[in-house]
Formats: sequence, C-alpha cells, structure tokens
Amino acid sequence: MKGKQKMQDYGNTLTLNELEKYNPITIQCHDNPDADAIASGYGLYCYFKSRGKDVELVYSGRNVVQKANLQLMIQLINIPLVHIPIEEADMHRDGLLITVDCQYGAGNVTSLSADTVAIIDHHQVEMEDVELSLIHPGLGACSTLIWKMLREVGYEVTDEAGLGTALYYGLFTDTNQFAEIFNPTDRDARDALPFNQSMITTFRNSNISLEELDIASEAMRDYFFDAEYRFGVVRAKPCDPNILGLINDFLLQVDKMETSVVFNETSDGYKISVRSCVREVNASELAGFLTEGIGSGGGHYEKAGGFISKKKFVSKCGDILPEEYIKNRMKEYHNYFEMIYAKTYEVDLSEFQLYEKVKVPIGYVKADEVVPVGTPIIVRTMEGDTDIIWVTDKDYIMIGVDGEVYPIKEDKFLRSYETMDRDYCFEQDVVDAQYIPTIRNCLSGENTPITPYAKCCVATGQARIYAKPVEGNVKVFTQWGKYYRGRKGDFLAVRCDDLHDVYLINKNIFARTYAECQ
Repeated sequence: MKGKQKMQDYGNTLTLNELEKYNPITIQCHDNPDADAIASGYGLYCYFKSRGKDVELVYSGRNVVQKANLQLMIQLINIPLVHIPIEEADMHRDGLLITVDCQYGAGNVTSLSADTVAIIDHHQVEMEDVELSLIHPGLGACSTLIWKMLREVGYEVTDEAGLGTALYYGLFTDTNQFAEIFNPTDRDARDALPFNQSMITTFRNSNISLEELDIASEAMRDYFFDAEYRFGVVRAKPCDPNILGLINDFLLQVDKMETSVVFNETSDGYKISVRSCVREVNASELAGFLTEGIGSGGGHYEKAGGFISKKKFVSKCGDILPEEYIKNRMKEYHNYFEMIYAKTYEVDLSEFQLYEKVKVPIGYVKADEVVPVGTPIIVRTMEGDTDIIWVTDKDYIMIGVDGEVYPIKEDKFLRSYETMDRDYCFEQDVVDAQYIPTIRNCLSGENTPITPYAKCCVATGQARIYAKPVEGNVKVFTQWGKYYRGRKGDFLAVRCDDLHDVYLINKNIFARTYAECQ
C-alpha cells in the first residue's frame, strides 16, 4: 500500500467570511515573493476588494521583484503589488494584516506591526501563537488554498481580471510545472482554474535568468554520485524551485543515474526535488521518506518534491550538513525494503494460513448513472488519478474500505459481489476518509463526487487467499505491473487459484475483511 500524504490543518476553521469584519486589510507576501505568494495575495486582494474593503497588497525586504517572469506577471495581470522599503517596515498597519504563503514572525517575512494578524499558508507550521491561522502543509501551493477558500464562500474565480491565470501560474511554479502535485485538491484546482494560455507561455519563456543559468551549471559541476546505489545528490544556491527541477531532469539523463535529489537552502528550510527512473524507487515515496518528521513531500512516481523545515531539521539532526543527511537517508531507503516480484515469487505454503473474505460493506457506483455512456472520465482519489476510462453501460466503480477506488466490469462485479439494501456512507464505511473521490468528465471538465451515487455491496464470500504477516518493510511488484508497499504487520496475500497473484493488504484492512478458515 502506498503511503498517503495527509492534509494536516492548523486553525482549520478560519474562513474568508470571518476576516470580512476587519477594515482596512493589508495582505503581505513573504520577502522576495515568488509567483505563488503573489498569486495568493492577489486572490485575497480581489476578494476583499469585491466586498468593498480598503485593501492593500504588499511585500517588504531589501530587494524588489527582479525576475523577468514575475515582473511580466505583475505587469500583464495588473497586480497592485507594493514594495515597502525595509526602513519603512516599522510603520504600523491599521486593521488586519494577513501574511500569505508565509507565517507572521518567521524568518522569510519582514514583521510589520498591526492591530490584528492572520496567517494563510501551506508550509509546515512554524508559528503556533497566531489565533487567526489557516495552514495546510499537505497542499503543493498556497494558490490552491486560496482557490479552495474562495470556492467555499461562493466567490467564483474567473479570468476577467487575470485571477485564474495568476492562481494557475502560482500552482504551476510551486509544483515544478505540476510534476510535484501529490494532493488531489491541487489537481482539482489545476483542472478548474480558468487561465490565459498565451500569458502562461510568456511567463514560462521568461522563467530562467542568466544568474540562474550560472547557478544550474555550477550545481551540476559539483554533483555527488553513489556508484553502489546509483543515486546523485546536488546542492544548488538559492533559486526558483523550477531551477531545481531543471537540474534534476538533466541529471536523470546520465546513463548510470537511477535516482537523484537536488536541493537548495531557503530562509526557513530546504526545498528538495526528487527524480527516479526505476520502478523500485517511487519518487513520491522517496520524497516522503527524506522529509519524514521534519517536513513534507510527495508527487508522482518519477518526479516529486518536498520541503524540510530548518527548525525541525536542526532539532532532529543537530549540526549535520543537509547534503550528508540526504545521502545517508538515500542509502537507508535503498536498504529499507524487501523486494518481491510476483512473476518469480516461489510461495512456501507452510508459512501461510488460509483466509476467506468476510462480508464487509463496500461501495459501488454504476458509472453511467453519473455520466453518459461514451464519456471519457478520470477517477480522482487521495491515491491519485486513474487512467482515462471511456464509460460503457458495463462499467462499475468500486470504493474499498481504505477509500481506494478502482473500475470493474459488470460480469466480474456480478460474480464477485452481491448488492445490499442498506445506505452507503463514505465517512463511516471507509477507514481513512480524507478526500471524497470524484469523477472528472474529460469533455466538460466537471468534477462530480461519486459518493452520492454509491450503493452498498459485499463480497460473495467465495474469494480465498493464503496470507501471512510480513516481518518488515516490503515492496511487491505484481505480474500486472501494479506496485504495493507494506510495513511490519501488514499481510502478504496470494490467491489460491493463482500462486503468482501476489499482493499486500494493510493490517487494519485485513482485520476487517478476512477471517481465517477453520
């Protein structure tokens, strides 16, 4: 089972409606703001302006925005971003001050005094003493959080004033051109935001400065390569996150390089980019492994990214250099798992017990009750997106007890399950209901939650497996190419009628869904 990137919220009841009682309102981006900070601030500016508030969008610090893509973004969208010189930063701000894409009092934002302070951010929680806070470390960009907040209060994001383009570009840049999206809400925002393609192309083509070209070339000259485990580590000077991805994409083209990590230091931590070109190493999983307990990370199988909090890193690791920490963790990762390949796995049945699936209610949806036959759809869950399915009248979508969602044909559904009269409740019938699965109509772009259409069914009880608990961390590669990850206590399962149909079942799920045969 792949690890999930949970969305942890700090102050998760804060809404834009609660902030409307304040006036005037100052929205502050972090010093040296990037596209995500500017877009997020602009989203709040548009909202409060529409509510008749006296609102200002600012940033401070010693440097003004200099990157060509950001200057173009501000100019073409007409974003009213004002720089407050550092010598004027001690001026008091009346009303409410909202720090966006950063946390008031943190090292990457100049502290401005104000009557009331609020925080809206997507990084790891650093400041816990600000009552008006909404922090979602599980999101890839603050632009997604702003889009979500606007949607929740019924504010329609259009591109009439360039807001859709700004938020889209903020998400685009903070997730390394969508290569490091790992939260379904980020994917929802990406798909829903209206944007001007011509502007996005203009911004993209002005993304790298000559100085950043020098940073990339210097970083690649000082690479580290581990010949035993075939991974590389590169430290770059402070730069745009996209530069890390650019360096890493180049590294992975080296013939002996199978996995690679490129990172740089920021004011409050370390931004990392992760790449893999071998199936044994899931880049998203590796990013999570590198940041475990000190940050957050995730993405796709081949491309991922993450952030390490400097404060948490020092607390856990002391004075070790970050590059040495990454090298050591990379080696640990490569020795962390036992690899099982289903096609060649030889089952010793004396180590296994015989189990039968019990009648645990799960959900099912007939696909053509949600969208018409012939519609191409993508099913979106916390685990990721399915491949495109062209809906027929024989397609069903199953919702398992772990929230996993998968398609199944009618003949197999009728053979394997029997329907129930009782209502289906996603929040009660799923062990970890983090994100309600949706169907995305590839023709209309509309996302539809499938749980309102779901009904209950149970397995017919005919499915029997051999199973045993695993003793450590395991990866199983099925004969159909699917990948499972398990930890100590999870169950290695083998179908009775096919001893090469090998997979893993989470120990909590196994306890609910299987019983030992007497």
